[in-house]
Amino acid sequence: MQDESPASGSGDTGSDDRYRVMVVDDSAVIRGLLTRSLEADHSIKVIASVGNGEVALKTLGRHDIEVIILDIEMPVMDGLTALPKLLAAQPGVKVVMASALTRKNAEVSLRALQAGAADYVTKPSSTSELTSADNFQRELTEKVKALAAATRSAPKAKPAVKPVAGTGTGKAVARQSGSLYGGRDIVLRKAPIISPRVIAIGSSTGGPQALLEVLVDMTATVKLPILITQHMPATFTTLLAEHIGRASGVPTREAVDGDQVEAGHIYLAPGNYHMVVEASGASSRIRLNQNPQENFCRPAVDPMLRSMAAVYGAGLLTVILTGMGSDGQKGASVVVEAGGSVIAQDEATSVVWGMPGAVATSGLCSAVLPLKEIGPSVRKMVMRSAA
Repeated sequence: MQDESPASGSGDTGSDDRYRVMVVDDSAVIRGLLTRSLEADHSIKVIASVGNGEVALKTLGRHDIEVIILDIEMPVMDGLTALPKLLAAQPGVKVVMASALTRKNAEVSLRALQAGAADYVTKPSSTSELTSADNFQRELTEKVKALAAATRSAPKAKPAVKPVAGTGTGKAVARQSGSLYGGRDIVLRKAPIISPRVIAIGSSTGGPQALLEVLVDMTATVKLPILITQHMPATFTTLLAEHIGRASGVPTREAVDGDQVEAGHIYLAPGNYHMVVEASGASSRIRLNQNPQENFCRPAVDPMLRSMAAVYGAGLLTVILTGMGSDGQKGASVVVEAGGSVIAQDEATSVVWGMPGAVATSGLCSAVLPLKEIGPSVRKMVMRSAA
């Protein structure tokens, strides 16, 4: 069925404040399962369920949609073709790509993220798995809610919140955060003067695009080792490492257990493994483990930061980029206690200001910056220290 299929209780009602979603998939069975999974959360309303990108475009013109779940492989108009058309038809709508976990689909999903998709989900390989996949349903629901909430609370651009030198208190000027964190003050720490020896980056929703921009901005001159935990499944992390290497020109690999941490190299945590660091004589090595998930994630940012703070202490510079949830907050606290420094992406340029907002509103950051300023800021910190 290619025509629009309204979900239960669909139709725009002015008094209804539920998050408004459209599901786009060529399988009516999958559309039904996705709709029931989403509407099991009473804060979500599936406005429409359609079978291809062409119908999705027509439907978007008739409904006020906040989030679109978009399949990749469909007849008439596939997801990658439909994506830019949907974004042009309704600027600000958030699109989540949905596909089975294959290398081909992972590659297409990464291309979609670069083309403006907000996030992706990997669908279970069969309808029976989809019906019983609690983790998938939780992930899908949380991503939809986070993206829709971020759209409603999107702030107007504000000046970057930077450290004030010479306060002597270890704290800097305070600014108000946006509605996601209830207007909490952002109180900055004084930036450390110790030279960074290594950089750790944590990211999630919106992270692949943000990582590419930050790394391209800083790696031409910054030759420190860089360790990255991006919330992603296996296969996706393999491809992301390849993309980062091509874009930055820096040797980049999905980390392997036992890798020695070398200057001028980038290491990405592989899907389904936590990446941590341990001292090894005068150097340090990467260790991978499958310890329990933290913050519902594996890989997670917190275990990486805890281990790196123990090894590098005040020589650790941490960057927390866009992402849902609060992974990285506890680890960043350990970093600061060890004398290291933390920079967070600001709310205005984050796809979801969950992870960076958590550290920014906890008094852990020395700067909260727009995405385009993070790479140059890190570069200046490293170059100033080297001078």
